[in-house]
Parts: sequence; C-alpha cells; structure tokens
Amino acid sequence: MTTLSEMFLSGNILFMSILTLMLASTFLAAWKAPAWLLGVGRMALASGIFFTLLGFYQIYGEVQLAGDVPFTVLCGGYKCAIITAAYGLVIYVISIILEICKKPRI
Repeated sequence: MTTLSEMFLSGNILFMSILTLMLASTFLAAWKAPAWLLGVGRMALASGIFFTLLGFYQIYGEVQLAGDVPFTVLCGGYKCAIITAAYGLVIYVISIILEICKKPRI
C-alpha cells in the first residue's frame, strides 16, 4: 500500500501542487465565497482530467522513443498518470459535500 506522500510525488509534483491549491481554494470558497464552491470543484475535476491526459501524452512519447515496452512498465505509467484525475475527483466530491452542508436546513 502506498502512502499519500508517495502518491503525491508519483502524480507529478507540479500538477499535484496545483490541485492542492484548488483544494485549499475549495475550503476558502466554502468559508468566504459559497457561490464559487461548485465552480472551484468543477475546475479541480477538469484540471485533474487535463493533467491525466498530459501524463498519457508523456507515456506515449516515451513508448514511441523506446519502441517495445513491457506491459508492466506501461501499466505503472498509467497508474502514475491516473493519480491526478483521482485527486481532482476527490476535490470535486469534497466541494459537493461542502455545498450540501451549507444549504439551509428545514
């Protein structure tokens, strides 16, 4: 089982840092600007998917240069590339939960 810090480093530190800033923005929006909450969450989801596509582009470029690549190495690259999409999805789910919590109760 991998730790969160290992996943953070595996998912490209620049992309994961940007998504972490979006996570912080989600909590800030829940506190200061609730109208922006779902927008920030959607932006995190879209960014996570975009960063995953960039990761796939890198994988395909390396496979093209190397030629024949073992399937296990290719799957390891996919595993690292998909981390950003999963993190973006987690941020989006957190924004939905915060949006539900801020609704007035009957």
